[in-house]
Amino acid sequence: MSTQSNSGISRRTFLKAAGGVTLASTVGLPKPTRAQETGRLATLIDLSLCDGCPERDTPACIVACRAKNIETVPEPVDPIPKLLPRGKIEDWSKKKDVTDRLTPYTYLYIQKADVEYNGKQKTLHIPRRCMHCDNPACATICPFTANHKDTTGAVVINKNLCFGGAKCRTVCPWDIPQRQSGIGIYLHILPTLAGNGVMFKCDLCLDLIVEGRNPVCVDACPRQALLIGPREDIYAEARRRTESMNGFIYGDTENGGTSTLYVSPVPFDLINAAIDTGPGKPHFNPVVRSMAKTDAMGTAVLLAPIAGLVAGVAAAAGSLKKSSKEEGPHE
Repeated sequence: MSTQSNSGISRRTFLKAAGGVTLASTVGLPKPTRAQETGRLATLIDLSLCDGCPERDTPACIVACRAKNIETVPEPVDPIPKLLPRGKIEDWSKKKDVTDRLTPYTYLYIQKADVEYNGKQKTLHIPRRCMHCDNPACATICPFTANHKDTTGAVVINKNLCFGGAKCRTVCPWDIPQRQSGIGIYLHILPTLAGNGVMFKCDLCLDLIVEGRNPVCVDACPRQALLIGPREDIYAEARRRTESMNGFIYGDTENGGTSTLYVSPVPFDLINAAIDTGPGKPHFNPVVRSMAKTDAMGTAVLLAPIAGLVAGVAAAAGSLKKSSKEEGPHE
């Protein structure tokens, strides 16, 4: 099946609809994506409480997360266009059941660590997902402005603007975002040259938290190992629990600070040495933010033409669909 027939939009239609795109280039990139100091939420993950739901085939938090999000990923075109001059197609559509790592269909999974600390053996179960950084490099670097920091604290990818270039994953210290090729807006424009799908990751159930509800993983946890609340309260509770268990905290300073705090009765360097890391399997190394000042000006200068193009694409989206119907099928 051809890409063009799937998209229903010819290149000629796109150029016609986006004829005024040069004006859109003045839009530039958004202001530095620094989190607001008020109104933000944070989450706390207590590793002394999570037991990995041993009575279940799949931990409750994973089941709830997948039930909410798995159907939001469209089926890719078949065949997925090959990339020129080269590029890696990432197709998870036939591996939707994978739950032992992050994928476009699994935003949350559980790592297991068997460690020895203070002469005692401990087994830890560790929910892993996006850290929702305070000043996320992924949102700063995205050339299509598809990634942003919401005022709630959630870092969110706009699936309708994402081209799947994976720059967000490149700059993420934990390589969190995962790509599904063969879907998204890139298919409507230059499917072999511009983009490679859509990036997916945890969005903290933004649609729920703006309604005052909890992320589904928080409500699903039978051990109450996951908490969400006002940022200052969660940070205070994390410090209180850390002191109470004579433990350790991760996420408060990593990458300049995050909206996800882990508290643990054992050091995170021991946890990091014990867990399986690699693609889709984040580490627990200390992280110093490599883009501490966001480099917003330099990024805007370099990427403004692309950002303008994408702004034009977004503005013309309705016209594209309408025009494609009026013109009929294309050869």
